[in-house]
Amino acid sequence: MNEKAVLGKVPTGLFIAGEWRDATGGGTTDVEDPATGKTLATVASAAADDGRAALDAAVAVQGEWAATPPRERAELLRSAFDLLTERADEFAMLMTLEMGKPLAQSKGEVTYGAEFFRWFSEEVVRIAGRWSASPDGNTRLLTMKQPVGPVLMITPWNFPLAMGTRKIGPAIAAGCTMVVKPAQQTPLTMLALADLLREVGVPPGVVNVVSTHDTSDVMEPLIGDPRLRKLTFTGSTPVGQMLVKQSADQLLRVSMELGGNAPFLVFPDADLDRAVDGAMLAKMRNMGEACTAANRFLVHADVAEEFGRRFGERMAAERVGRGTEDGVTVGPLIDRKAQGKVAELVDDAVSKGATVVTGGSTTGEAGYFFEPTVLTDVPAEAELNQEEIFGPVAPITTFTSDDEALRLANSTPFGLVAYAFTQDLSRTIRVSEALEFGMVGINQGIVSNPAAPFGGVKHSGFGREGGPEGIEEYLSVKYVGIAP
Repeated sequence: MNEKAVLGKVPTGLFIAGEWRDATGGGTTDVEDPATGKTLATVASAAADDGRAALDAAVAVQGEWAATPPRERAELLRSAFDLLTERADEFAMLMTLEMGKPLAQSKGEVTYGAEFFRWFSEEVVRIAGRWSASPDGNTRLLTMKQPVGPVLMITPWNFPLAMGTRKIGPAIAAGCTMVVKPAQQTPLTMLALADLLREVGVPPGVVNVVSTHDTSDVMEPLIGDPRLRKLTFTGSTPVGQMLVKQSADQLLRVSMELGGNAPFLVFPDADLDRAVDGAMLAKMRNMGEACTAANRFLVHADVAEEFGRRFGERMAAERVGRGTEDGVTVGPLIDRKAQGKVAELVDDAVSKGATVVTGGSTTGEAGYFFEPTVLTDVPAEAELNQEEIFGPVAPITTFTSDDEALRLANSTPFGLVAYAFTQDLSRTIRVSEALEFGMVGINQGIVSNPAAPFGGVKHSGFGREGGPEGIEEYLSVKYVGIAP
């Protein structure tokens, strides 16, 4: 597919009240190709007045949108699913260009992201309340669910499509209007998605998109605006903590999908072929740039050498390059800062005694590439055991008992997802219950599914996206007492 043709179709303005417009003052920001370091496109960069205009537009149509029949909202979401699926190749190319992941992974994200539109198109007509009599018989208890109201959505760069659709889908389904702020590094996919929603007939003002490089100046006034009723954010824990504090004055409904430090446990009875396959999925999806990426590989001492050898061979066989090239399985990291952080974490681990099985260095003459890396004998005090790596690096640490494995797995302030490989049913139950994480994958390296509630505990945030639970984040419960 022609790259210039794909880029040429993407609007580069702000999407407010159903129209594309320039930023106040003419502000712009460049979007970089992480595989080359060159500029892909220049998009509008919103000022504070633009953010306010976007919220004005959302507020103006909130009442009318909330009153839209559920079936109409469902049909709009289904139409968006159909059109997004039809244009999968275009969206995949766009994501690969601005984010770096190989085309095959980008196509997988389109399939995954589009499914949120289909899932919530089916959930719209299932929004329900209840009717009952009070225990004393003197009152009839009617409960109903209504849209929370205008929502501010702040999405990350690592999954430019899916992190948007899994917020936009339930908001449309629930009858909420919204302002979406995509990541500065990857605004193009969200701008293209906004245009797709306009094309299928989502009314003006329901979805507004403002890209900006002045995030604080634009977002903070919106968070403090009493007309906003909900804030949803996917990103780092420090930023999430700051946003929660900012949201307190208005007592906003808040959903936070934050950082992770996922353990990947391999028990002595594990099917090692299956475990290595799962490790590749859990580590190398998105070049490791995922909050669900396996961050720490905890492997029983009896199988650690064999697992490490097989895993190292698989990682060494990966092909690094620009995501648009045939055969490439590992693209660049998002920017130079990310590349530098991964290099520092690896160097720290090696300096403290870790052994490099494969990889360990930056690579490529241009762009922000890092070799797929496996480290063994990683000491507990290594920084990459404490921090989210967000890169293609797999540190292996051994354990000798289930209790030790669980202690190591839970020794983190984060609690998004954990993975465990075992063929023992009793162990599966014990481990699943003992792991202090919002999600657990047993004998599989990917748990994300539009039909399941995605989210974590502890410093990984709160709220759930996807599943029947996902739409509840955008609904308020009202109780009406009726005298018979």
